[in-house]
Amino acid sequence: MNTRDQSICLWLVPFFGVLFLLGLAIFPGLFPPLSPTMGAEEVAAFYRENVAGIRTTMILFNVIGIGFIPFFMVIVVQMMRMGNPSRAFAYSYLSAAASGGTLFALADLAWLNAVARPDRDPQLTLLLNDLAWLSLVTPVGFIITQNLCLALGIYMDARPRPVFPRWVAHFNIVTALLMVPGAFAIVYTTGPLAWDGSLSFGLRMGTFALYIAVMFFVTRSAIRQQAEEERGVGLGLQAIA
Repeated sequence: MNTRDQSICLWLVPFFGVLFLLGLAIFPGLFPPLSPTMGAEEVAAFYRENVAGIRTTMILFNVIGIGFIPFFMVIVVQMMRMGNPSRAFAYSYLSAAASGGTLFALADLAWLNAVARPDRDPQLTLLLNDLAWLSLVTPVGFIITQNLCLALGIYMDARPRPVFPRWVAHFNIVTALLMVPGAFAIVYTTGPLAWDGSLSFGLRMGTFALYIAVMFFVTRSAIRQQAEEERGVGLGLQAIA
């Protein structure tokens, strides 16, 4: 199996990462996030005053919104190499990753709709703003599922030389736990569990960024391991021939 396609997908991560950082820098209401306590008139005024910045960011996010999917698919390919009797964890990881991309697209579309008609009823703008932020922050189940499936796959990997080191499973479980506070953003409008809070937003986003960085390097190592093993098999077959 040629690993070149996996390497290409892997190195898309820094490319899309830079574009995401650019989008985050342009978006005027992300750092800090808009407060859930803002009234309809305040929210509508924010969108009217920042039309260009929000549209630019959301168009960029719309184009690159699922740019990390190839990266997650490389992880799925590596999970298929694990010495497990079933591929259920790999398929579950794949489904969860695809669901996460869909939910991010929903948040992006809600922001786009909010800024598409800045003169619309402020209550409708408020509704779209709520939908965008809650879609971004609260759906943590797909990330938790991804991490737990990968962790279980690593623990059950019976290969003499595992695809991923065992500490990566521990890391994925900790990451899953750190995502849990985001689920409570639907309940609170102030404090660390609100959608702009230090736990629901700050911890969630920081953890996800760290997860991408760590998994980039361990996945790169797994691809190199696969290439080495396949070269060894090829040399062995040549020697037999």
